[in-house]
Amino acid sequence: MKRLSLTTAAMAFAIGLSTTVLPFKAAQAANYVIDTARAHAFVQFRVQHLGFSWLYGRFNTFSGGFSYDAASPETSKVNVTIDTSSLDTNHGERDKHLRSADFLDTANFPKATFISTGLTQNGDGSAKLRGDFTLHGITKPITIDVKKMGEGKDPWGGYRAGFEGTTTITMADYGITYNLGPASTKAEISLTFEGVRK
Repeated sequence: MKRLSLTTAAMAFAIGLSTTVLPFKAAQAANYVIDTARAHAFVQFRVQHLGFSWLYGRFNTFSGGFSYDAASPETSKVNVTIDTSSLDTNHGERDKHLRSADFLDTANFPKATFISTGLTQNGDGSAKLRGDFTLHGITKPITIDVKKMGEGKDPWGGYRAGFEGTTTITMADYGITYNLGPASTKAEISLTFEGVRK
C-alpha cells in the first residue's frame, strides 16, 4: 500500500491543469477560470499495486486558470495550484501516510504548482503542453498530452471550454522514493475540466 500511496500523490499535481491550454477557435484572446466551484474539474491518478491491480486517487482542492490567444496559440498560458493535503484515495490511513514526511510531506510542502512554458499543436486536434511542475519542493519540466473536448455557451449565461489531458511522472524525480517497488515507480495522471470565461 505504501508503494502505491506515494506514487498516487505526485501524479495528480502534474497534470491536472495543464490541459487547459489546448487551443480552441475563439474570436480573440480570453481568460478562463477552472470551474472547481461547480465540481466540473478533476485531477485523478492511478498507480500499480505490486503489478496486480491499480490504486486510484485524486486531489480534491485546486485552483487555477488559463488564457488563450487565437492569433498566437503558442502564447497560451496555464497556471494551477494544488492543495497537496487534499489527496484522497478513499482510505483514511493510507491518505494520512501519503501526506506524511515519508511521501508528500504536506506540512512542509502544502502546495504543488504547474506553470506552462509552451504549447505545440500536433495538427490532429491534440497538442503537447509543456510546463514546470513543482512537487515536494522540486521543480521539473513535464509534458502533457491534451485535447479539447468542446466549447460554447452554458445554461447560466456564461461561456465555457473543456479539455482533457494525460501524463506520466516518475516519483523519484521529485525525491519520493520511500518503499517503492518496481511496479510503483510511476504514476499515470488524467484530468478533465471546464474553464469559465471571465
